[in-house]
Amino acid sequence: MPAPVTPLFPWRHEDQDRFERLLEEHVQDRLFPCVGAKAALAKGTLNVLACNRIDSGWDDLRIHDGLLRFAEAYREEPALYRSFAVVFNGPTELSEAEFEQSLWTRIQSLSDKDVWRGQEYDTRVSPNPDDTHFSLSFGGEAFFVVGLHPNASRPARRFAKPTLVFNLHDQFEILRADGLYESMREKILVRDEALAGTRNPMLARHGESSEARQYSGRVVEESWRCPFHYQGQND
Repeated sequence: MPAPVTPLFPWRHEDQDRFERLLEEHVQDRLFPCVGAKAALAKGTLNVLACNRIDSGWDDLRIHDGLLRFAEAYREEPALYRSFAVVFNGPTELSEAEFEQSLWTRIQSLSDKDVWRGQEYDTRVSPNPDDTHFSLSFGGEAFFVVGLHPNASRPARRFAKPTLVFNLHDQFEILRADGLYESMREKILVRDEALAGTRNPMLARHGESSEARQYSGRVVEESWRCPFHYQGQND
């Protein structure tokens, strides 16, 4: 008999099942614009991790464990349309600026743990948030983050719980290589415009401007500077 497979998230939060259903219902909504998330849900590769508070480091080790397992699973089977969503129980009253601050605090903590655990930064991207080729890296794989929360001004970023969705950078490169990236991007933009009345002004292609400006969903000022600082060696 084959050896038992280690679950992606072996320890379950008491709200795990509830948060999974909550996110699945949100993505299934016909108005939800992200066709990539819909594809991941349909394939059963939308992974959800329930956590406590986005403004606390209580679950950061669990989240980082999940990211390492997620990256390893992708390397073993590099199939398209995989996402790792961390859904926090609260706080649900955060403003856009407060959510953005909590998002970057969690990202900084997770990145610091990646360094502490001896993980290499994905050499295909830059750890410098001012670089147009910036992406985060966990377990040697580059990630793009999409933040969702109840008080987002863009309807596409509005969700009942504060949430960080980690998407693999390599998947975007595969879509580009297969000639599918631009058509998918246009579908998302069209659906977002139908939902909000305007296209998201923060969306840009990788390499045109730093993707860090897109993570929180807030329309940031031209003078905005990302608070993230990679603490490992930058070769």
